[in-house]
Amino acid sequence: MRRFPAWAGALLLATGLSQAASFTVTSHDVTPGTLNPKQIAYGDGCKGQNLSPDLAWHNPPAGTQGYAIVVWDPDAPGARTWYHWVLFDIRASVSSVAGNTGEYNSKILPAGALQGRNSSGSNSYSGACPPAGDKPHHYHFTVYALKTGKLAAEASDSPDNLADKIKAQALGNAEVVATFGH
Repeated sequence: MRRFPAWAGALLLATGLSQAASFTVTSHDVTPGTLNPKQIAYGDGCKGQNLSPDLAWHNPPAGTQGYAIVVWDPDAPGARTWYHWVLFDIRASVSSVAGNTGEYNSKILPAGALQGRNSSGSNSYSGACPPAGDKPHHYHFTVYALKTGKLAAEASDSPDNLADKIKAQALGNAEVVATFGH
């Protein structure tokens, strides 16, 4: 498992979110700076398996009542954020998700958790696959510690709307940022 670099704590604090200095995310599938394209990348053009990564989080901020996971790419064409996965209403007692949790109609979602729509329009994980010839994109695998256990949101909400609602309830966040290009 890889730990989020120590310097990133200062960067996360700059986002304006109050958080425990030790809130971290680890993964066997995501390595800061790179990712395992065979597993986590989108299938077709990027020749991946389109499987969401395993993620585990540690030392959340005090008062955490629930979690949300947002996987996003700020380098998408058109200067807009591309959301690859939104998972919310994760209970405070949960501290990890297994690999491939993001499959459509997943049977291994944490109890009560909902998958929101991604930018492709499906309620599932959509793997990394920037346009051929683009510079490598940055993929943020972000876990938000929330001050609520149940987000006032629907799985059918737009990914932008879900991300805004998640950020509004966030006590803090931790992430692993990977890059990928082809």
